[in-house]
Amino acid sequence: MKASVQDRYGAPADVLELQEIPKPAVGDGEVLVRVHAAPLAGDDWHLLRGLPYIARIVTGLRRPKNRVPGLELAGRVEATGKDVEAFRPGDEVFGWCSGSFAEFASVPENQLALKPANLTMEEAAAVPISAFTALQGLRDQAQIEPGQKVLVHGASGGVGTFAVQIAKSYGADVTGVCSTAKMDMVRSIGADDVVDYTHENFADRGQRYDLILDIQGNPTLSDCRRALRPRGTLVIVGGSGGPWLMGVDRWIRALVLSLVVRQKLRIRIHTDSHDDLVVMKELIEAGKVAPVVDRTYPLSEVPDAVRYVQEGHARGKVVITVVSATSQPLIGELGQGRRVDTR
Repeated sequence: MKASVQDRYGAPADVLELQEIPKPAVGDGEVLVRVHAAPLAGDDWHLLRGLPYIARIVTGLRRPKNRVPGLELAGRVEATGKDVEAFRPGDEVFGWCSGSFAEFASVPENQLALKPANLTMEEAAAVPISAFTALQGLRDQAQIEPGQKVLVHGASGGVGTFAVQIAKSYGADVTGVCSTAKMDMVRSIGADDVVDYTHENFADRGQRYDLILDIQGNPTLSDCRRALRPRGTLVIVGGSGGPWLMGVDRWIRALVLSLVVRQKLRIRIHTDSHDDLVVMKELIEAGKVAPVVDRTYPLSEVPDAVRYVQEGHARGKVVITVVSATSQPLIGELGQGRRVDTR
């Protein structure tokens, strides 16, 4: 099968190669999926470079442990291993895995669910990890309630577009923070108000929020606290900084500060969850949440896709459509913010 392969850390254009590699074996309790689409995560370009360095404890010290990148997919079941009961060949599925930038991936049964009927493969692939991060940050860490005022900092990205819609589904009043070019898209997915960070600091508006979900990781803790109500909650799910920690030090400062202030300052690293995959499927099929897919790229152009994300252009998610290397390049606009029912 064809796959985008990485054998060393470095710039995406230098380290990613389209190669022919063996099709993965299917073990007991696993499902062989013919991959139709696989999304790029916002931090994929960091991981390709082996950043932050502390992450190499998990990803591989000198070279990547997993040669094929990609952590999410949508596709069709090709075959099933022993004891698999939930799926059969031909089923359309989505979920999370390892090595999805390839024509086939072998995935544990409990990491998949039937694809939402109202989504394309590209849209379904964009759901799992970004949606887990947004849902768990709002529901589990912040314990969101109807009527609360919620600010999503980084509302136009993969996690942010889910966060705006999920918060609206809980009955919150939502303000999104993004750049000028992405304001209309953030409004289109349900935000009640939008702040253009290139012209205005959200903390200077005088508005106080019950909950702030910080995905970008670059506003100061002081600004976040100024914009929070006295007993409000800040949940940090993103980070930025130097090559060693890339925001982890900010997480530590927030956790230490939370010990001495009334405001709740928390961090959230998503947990992969089959239950939450089903929750998102139900929200999507009910019309309350819809993934936002900016562009698709073919498997042969993964480096170009990473470059586009790295430059900060993406609205929502960028998705790799897994096609034959001999096919013509496909770069298609799938929409810049689908209208969803957030009542």
